[in-house]
Amino acid sequence: MQPAARTNLAETAVNNIRAEITANRWQVGDRIPNEATLADMLGVSRGTVREAVRVLVSQGFLETRQGSGTYVRSVIDADDSLLRMRRTGLRDQIETRCALEVEAARLAAMRHTPAIIAELRQLLTDRGEYDPAHHDRYVQRDLAFHKAVVAASGNRAFVEVYEFFAASIQEVIKATVTGELPEPDMAAHLSIVDAIASGNPDRAAATTRAFMAPILEEIDRLLAS
Repeated sequence: MQPAARTNLAETAVNNIRAEITANRWQVGDRIPNEATLADMLGVSRGTVREAVRVLVSQGFLETRQGSGTYVRSVIDADDSLLRMRRTGLRDQIETRCALEVEAARLAAMRHTPAIIAELRQLLTDRGEYDPAHHDRYVQRDLAFHKAVVAASGNRAFVEVYEFFAASIQEVIKATVTGELPEPDMAAHLSIVDAIASGNPDRAAATTRAFMAPILEEIDRLLAS
């Protein structure tokens, strides 16, 4: 570990400690050196080390345990991973959306309540049919429906991953309603709700997969042309 430069000490300390973590100097669950030791290693004050640790805790790399010390929580740079995901192709992102929604519908069929089904139906009523005069509102309401399907799975990790892809998913929805990609009609959306309400997880998964199939097929056609 190199001593921190005198300019922007806290940021340099963050980068140095993070580099040690991602290089697996410490494993997940390991306690890192105390403030005094880190301060000596970096050539900075203990206050600068405290600030660096606070930043790394907020980034998910470290966690502090009262009376015990600071431990490595993750060796993965989440920001870097998210950046790489953003650079993936549209086909890859839609496949990921499809996988999430299919499995979410499967779980929702097993875990839904009457209130959840009522909410999904109301979201579709609010969404209505596409109206060019209210394009942005339509896209937002369509996305709200798909987010609610994922939330109905009861899987918080699905919700968080889907939220990350929401921006690209919104672009897909915009493309479908403007004719660049096929837009599933109201009946196709309602069929997902009906399949979830049936309580049959295989039916819910198959219905959602069929919902996404025309979009994937059209993307393949466009890529091949």
